[in-house]
Amino acid sequence: MDLSLQKLTQAVSLRQQISALEQRLSTLFGGSTTAKRGGGRRSRRSRRPMSAATRAKLAAAARARWARRKGTTASAPAAAKGGRKRKGLTAAGRRKLSEAMKARWAARRKAGGGAPTTKAAGKKKRGLTAAGRRKLSESMKARWAARRKAAGKK
Repeated sequence: MDLSLQKLTQAVSLRQQISALEQRLSTLFGGSTTAKRGGGRRSRRSRRPMSAATRAKLAAAARARWARRKGTTASAPAAAKGGRKRKGLTAAGRRKLSEAMKARWAARRKAGGGAPTTKAAGKKKRGLTAAGRRKLSESMKARWAARRKAAGKK
């Protein structure tokens, strides 16, 4: 017990000396060092802190972008019209597509093919048959019995 307490006090003393040396080093260079900020442990992920003014500028720029996109500013409608083209079907195009699909399905029904959705809906998911389930159950019971037997021998 004495030995571990002695080592612990020695470790604390060393840590204090290291901290003091780091402080002296930072004052020598006139700024904060990475050791002072996080002990050098977070150097991989550490980020530079952002000032409140910078955050405000970024937020204002983001708001302006969204305003332009939504079209709430005067210059926005002109930019929005020249932007991406809307995709979609016109009413006439939708009607034409609907008629073509109806004709295709009518031809398939007439040919006797039927709808593939009815086949897919009637198709059963893959799974175990009753015989397969029974076989699996028996093999698991045998494995458990072997484990119980091996545990009893120990």
